[in-house]
Amino acid sequence: MSTPFYVSPQQAMADRAEYARKGIARGRSVVVLQYNDGVIFVAENPSRALHKVSEIYDRIAFAAVGKYNEFETLRIGGVRYADLRGYTYDREDVTARGLANVYAQTLGTIFSSAGEKPYEVELIVAEVGAGPEDDQIYRLPHDGSIVDEHGSVAVGGNADQISSYLGQRHRDGMTLAEALKLAVESLTRDANGSERTLTAEQLEVAVLDRTRPQQRKFKRLLGSQLTRLMEEGAETSASSADEGGDAGAS
Repeated sequence: MSTPFYVSPQQAMADRAEYARKGIARGRSVVVLQYNDGVIFVAENPSRALHKVSEIYDRIAFAAVGKYNEFETLRIGGVRYADLRGYTYDREDVTARGLANVYAQTLGTIFSSAGEKPYEVELIVAEVGAGPEDDQIYRLPHDGSIVDEHGSVAVGGNADQISSYLGQRHRDGMTLAEALKLAVESLTRDANGSERTLTAEQLEVAVLDRTRPQQRKFKRLLGSQLTRLMEEGAETSASSADEGGDAGAS
């Protein structure tokens, strides 16, 4: 009689975590930043049909990296949860924190189950508040843990390097154009330190804009509007550099 193959629970969980991390690392990154009027989502995604960033509810949006079919299933579940809770109770009862808890339970259950593989996804759930101090951003790794983020966050293949770049340069009170420029700059950094060029056609960009008069604050930035914002950010940066040079010369 053969001896059953034994793997310690610690090793099994470590192997599952490594499997999920490798799958997530193959995906292009997503960056989320706070700016003065809300929260901006920027993803490297040339597809116009398969979205990495989506609206969940009035003031809540969702971003994800990893396997599309897996995070799309989670997105649909989140929309159903929000719609049911808003209809049963009140629209104000639908919060990013509540949605993050639901996602954490789902991801944690799948990750710890021996009967199925872990989801190869990493999620961001964000809610725009009445002011910048009320904004909420939560990052959910593959194992279902919840990380409360502030200012900026990145997920995906090159997340550590991008997060470090954002942490050094992000500041409170940035305009939309400035935040977009910083997000695009961070996404162009390769792991080996070289820089790439990303055009508007290669990006998926959306905002939760607290200044919008309607109840739904989510808006996609497309076409000429996105191109104009990218040019505005570049012009602002060039003007700041010129002013810095003049000040140094004096």
